[in-house]
Amino acid sequence: MKKYIWPSIKLTAILIVLLIGIYPLIILGIAKLMPGGGKGISIEKNGKIIGYENIAQKFTQPGYFWPRPSAVNYNAAGSGGSNKSPYNPDYVKSTKALLDSFLKYNPDIKKEDVPAEMITASGSGLDPDITVQGAEVQLPRVAKARNFSKDKLEILIKEQTEKPWLGMFGIERVNVLKLNVALDELK
Repeated sequence: MKKYIWPSIKLTAILIVLLIGIYPLIILGIAKLMPGGGKGISIEKNGKIIGYENIAQKFTQPGYFWPRPSAVNYNAAGSGGSNKSPYNPDYVKSTKALLDSFLKYNPDIKKEDVPAEMITASGSGLDPDITVQGAEVQLPRVAKARNFSKDKLEILIKEQTEKPWLGMFGIERVNVLKLNVALDELK
């Protein structure tokens, strides 16, 4: 038994130094090299931080583009999905309520044209992006509320569209907060 205790103690000490000391410092160093220095990429308006690029913000006014619904009410302190099966009666009921609400505020849109992302929460509940289709389906409502032409908003959506990483990883997407900040700057 003694021959196993000393190697176990040494291994424990090595792992403590490695996993509690060295590894976190390496991750911290990598984070400091990333955009935002590991603190997140803030979005400012008039010199004031109004949000972060990678965390969804809640928008409910008709004159703004809306993000995906959030299972955590856009609270970044506790991200998470609903964890309910698509066949769960509560989930079906809440999704139907979200669809009805979306159609109420977007009467020009047919039920079958509503992207699934606009009535279902993401896995984290904090997804800041929507697809181009998710933005375009909201275009008539925003144009009407802001008294802008649809063409003007289509151009804005194209300008705010982010391409897939390296041209092949992911899909084209639009960051809702950035889009709404750019929308406020339109004349």
